[in-house]
Amino acid sequence: MMDHIVDHSVMVSRVSLFLCRSLKKRYPDLNTELVTSAALLHDITKTRSFTTGEIHSDTGGQMLSNLGYPEVGEIIRQHVVLDEYSDQPPVTNQEIVNYSDKRVLHDRIVSLNRRLMYIERKYVKSEKLKQRFKQMRQESIDLESKLFRFLSITPSQLSDAVLERVNPDMSKSKI
Repeated sequence: MMDHIVDHSVMVSRVSLFLCRSLKKRYPDLNTELVTSAALLHDITKTRSFTTGEIHSDTGGQMLSNLGYPEVGEIIRQHVVLDEYSDQPPVTNQEIVNYSDKRVLHDRIVSLNRRLMYIERKYVKSEKLKQRFKQMRQESIDLESKLFRFLSITPSQLSDAVLERVNPDMSKSKI
């Protein structure tokens, strides 16, 4: 993996860990170890996808499944687009990693809107992808509401909350 993809994955894992821990009392079936592992590995085949043109979420998920980690592979496979989405509880492991990835641009936590604008500019090149992106955008907005419904912070406070938990000295310098 390219260094910048590793940095991105580490930050996605930090966001996932924060959300999982914050929501665990409400949703005890969330698996913190599974979520953070999948978040760290979610872009495992992204570097090679630049050359091969493969769908990195599919090939990354398949790779982890083939290595004997099907639960991790299933989350990785859904980190771009969820198989199913419901705005009703419970929150799932897949939703946490999917959303966390949507909040991290390179190695920084940004607003959902900023990240979605970046994804649209960089990756949406065809009519088929425009329709897929439109659905993903709405599901991401709805997912944000679902996740933050029972949190004591707002989406705009996520960066400070995550960075404060990771390293109290980082929260002001990484914004």
